[in-house]
Amino acid sequence: MNDWERMRAGKLYNADSKDIAEYHETGMGLCDKFNRTPLWMKKRKQRLLEKMIPSVKEGGTGIFAPFYCEYGVNIHFGKGCFVNYKCTFLDCAPIELGDGVWVGANVTIATPCHPFLSEERLPQEYPDGFHDLEYAKPIKIGDGSWICSSATICGGVTIGKNCIIAAGAVVNRDIPDNCIAAGVPAKVLRKLDEQDRINVWETYMKNEVPLSQRENAR
Repeated sequence: MNDWERMRAGKLYNADSKDIAEYHETGMGLCDKFNRTPLWMKKRKQRLLEKMIPSVKEGGTGIFAPFYCEYGVNIHFGKGCFVNYKCTFLDCAPIELGDGVWVGANVTIATPCHPFLSEERLPQEYPDGFHDLEYAKPIKIGDGSWICSSATICGGVTIGKNCIIAAGAVVNRDIPDNCIAAGVPAKVLRKLDEQDRINVWETYMKNEVPLSQRENAR
């Protein structure tokens, strides 16, 4: 395996290797062009986005600039996803988002990991040359989940379907389906249920302030 293959497979890899550098320069170059392309150049901006993250084209994902990633090709979107301003996806390992995943502003989704001991973490000379050894863990986010503003999702985490990750949460462990999680580190607060329903169409037609059944019962 070359280092690119090692990286995507979750094994230790040399971050300074030439094969990774080529992918890195391509991904970050496209990211830079996407961010610097003005909004009125919609077709060019969309072409750059689809070249950077090919899965965007199939699923119709919308991403607001600025957006930051390392490779792009390791990010996989389902259908109907949305990513708000100033999000960072560090995609050394695969980042998989299901259908209808919404990502709020300033969210970080980070797969990279480093050895805890500094003598193993810092780049150094090894028997076959100078290496910067690190590894990465994949992240999966299930269909219909909403990652609120300024949340951080750590490597190795799986978030279930229809979850809400509260603003500012740091998720370092798996979250089951249909849960609200909050805090640092994030903990499950409760399950979502019918008491969370706000009857959106009726409320919209009546031009009323949206309140859930749970809020009305207080």
